[in-house]
Amino acid sequence: MADLKFTNDHECIKVDGDTAWVGITKYAQEALGDLVYVELPDVGKQVKKGEDFAVVESVKTAAEVYSPVDGEVIEANDNMSDDLELITKDVGDGGWIAKIKISDPSQLEGLMDQAAYEEFLKTVD
Repeated sequence: MADLKFTNDHECIKVDGDTAWVGITKYAQEALGDLVYVELPDVGKQVKKGEDFAVVESVKTAAEVYSPVDGEVIEANDNMSDDLELITKDVGDGGWIAKIKISDPSQLEGLMDQAAYEEFLKTVD
């Protein structure tokens, strides 16, 4: 599997060539609780790093999902609309919300690897 990267907003990214598969981390899933709805982005939407492009709603709250990179949404995980449990899977195993064609690969350098993300989680809450 390609490298996984993480943001401090709890997005998980699998990078495959110039495509980022974007989902949310286990931490975010647990914080949200039982999901009721996922608002997927439109294919073709231009996204900017740090801007929200999807929404995950739970019985507790709604949370924006932020793009980890600039680019274009090239696919949304339509299966998630019918099966919210997919979001609990790893990004590479169907748990992705959208695939983004990366327009600035240098932005990936600012993301955390697994070890750095685990250290970051120790500072949360």
